[in-house]
Amino acid sequence: MKAIKNWAPEDRPRERLLANGAGSLSKAELLAILIGSGVPGKSAVDIMRNILSDYGDSLMSLGKASVQELMRYEGIGEAKAITIIAACQLANQRLKEELPKRMRIKDTSDTVDYFRPILQDLQIEECHLLLLDQGMAVKGSVLLSRGGIAGASVDVRCLLRHAIPTPPSLPLPTIIRVAERSQAGRTTTSPRK
Repeated sequence: MKAIKNWAPEDRPRERLLANGAGSLSKAELLAILIGSGVPGKSAVDIMRNILSDYGDSLMSLGKASVQELMRYEGIGEAKAITIIAACQLANQRLKEELPKRMRIKDTSDTVDYFRPILQDLQIEECHLLLLDQGMAVKGSVLLSRGGIAGASVDVRCLLRHAIPTPPSLPLPTIIRVAERSQAGRTTTSPRK
């Protein structure tokens, strides 16, 4: 394949973007603009088509790749691998921005929509607490713990510190004891020792 600079002007990704907008380009062409150049015999578009093909033509899957994994491809060094990962992360950040500022949680799919941009590319498990007001509007979220590949454990005291922001009618140590008993499978909800 000949280098992009030898393509007809109307076929070159940068020129097509200028003439027709970014939406007229494929994922491979957009990423090729970012990596800038290919190698002898392979254009930047060819390289990105090959990489995307190996990741199921999915930016979500590509965003989970490591720098070392991407550097295995001919023509991709550390700087280009970092650029590809940064581009995927920008797409992820855009998803976060598109969430309404005062999103209301009506069902579990709303919770999935809220956490998808935060959690989708993680290689380890994380546990987050979703903070809601009484009208089920999102006030934010708090990272409670990071774990391994299989799970993340949460200290009940940490959870309660975030879940009960105002002074409760019972002292926090009593609430913690009740929560610990509940977590241990006891049916009692008495605040007594």
